[in-house]
Amino acid sequence: MSPTESPNPFDEGRRKLLLAGAGMAAVTGLPFAATAAETTASRAAAHSTHHHGKQVMSTITTKDGNEIFYKDWGTGQPIVFSHGWPLSSDDWDPQMLYFVQKGYRVIAHDRRGHGRSSQISTGHDMDHYADDLAAVTEHLKLEKAIHIGHSTGGGEVARYIARHGTKRVAKAVLISSVPPLMAKTAANPNGVPMEVLDGIRAAVASNRAQFFKDFPTPFYGFNRPGAKVSDGIALNWWRQGMAGSIQAHYEGIKAFSETDQTEDLKKITVPTLVMHGDDDQVVPLAISSELSAKLIPNATLKVYKGFPHGMCATHADVINPDLLAFFKS
Repeated sequence: MSPTESPNPFDEGRRKLLLAGAGMAAVTGLPFAATAAETTASRAAAHSTHHHGKQVMSTITTKDGNEIFYKDWGTGQPIVFSHGWPLSSDDWDPQMLYFVQKGYRVIAHDRRGHGRSSQISTGHDMDHYADDLAAVTEHLKLEKAIHIGHSTGGGEVARYIARHGTKRVAKAVLISSVPPLMAKTAANPNGVPMEVLDGIRAAVASNRAQFFKDFPTPFYGFNRPGAKVSDGIALNWWRQGMAGSIQAHYEGIKAFSETDQTEDLKKITVPTLVMHGDDDQVVPLAISSELSAKLIPNATLKVYKGFPHGMCATHADVINPDLLAFFKS
């Protein structure tokens, strides 16, 4: 599917998500000061020691002074989750709860400038994303970890393995991911046109709050006939996005769309599951996972009919068991 064959989720005429009156009241009445206090309190309570069997939320500081927030729960083989743009580790709630209850140790971090990590003004590129992930895995001394990345997080996982190797990695999963290259170029004629990407930048810069309110509609396929619309999922997307830095989000658009990761994918030698919905309106299957699966030496492509970009939330009941089966294979 090419971008011209699927609805453009960034057009101004995009169908708006109709939130219930109570949901709207909840958003407009949300006390920002309380949210800030919550974040401060969580940082104050954070520490860097892993307590087996307990839920721990911690932070580390990278070499360039960036404070990375992460969660580290449970025991067993570690699963490390890398989230998509412009979200946070909270986007993995359905997976982290499921797998910690299955006996795995689950770890997820907030990318620099996102969620509860520091709003640093530099390093919003795939190299720094990968190095921050490496800093977390090395700090926790993870071995035989399974790395899972969604969307931009898939690019982060690919660059992490390419830069830091597979010494600590047992398997990888790329879900609805952006590699090998999302943007249209002379060498990638089927990619997303630059004017579309510039439109995202303009929308973030001019009215990020409104754009983040609208964007869950195509992200989760809520604009499709018969779709089960969840106001809670949409509000949770908005909440996560607005917790991050507008600068990180603005500069992150270039990172996820214009980074050519063709060579990164060739260096992923561990068993890799590539998962994608064929109704993804954000990262079309044909320009991403179909190509990635051909470039990764030991990859299996699994395509989900009718599933949207955010299928880990809308179809966790399907995705989670499929992930579990891959882990055990």
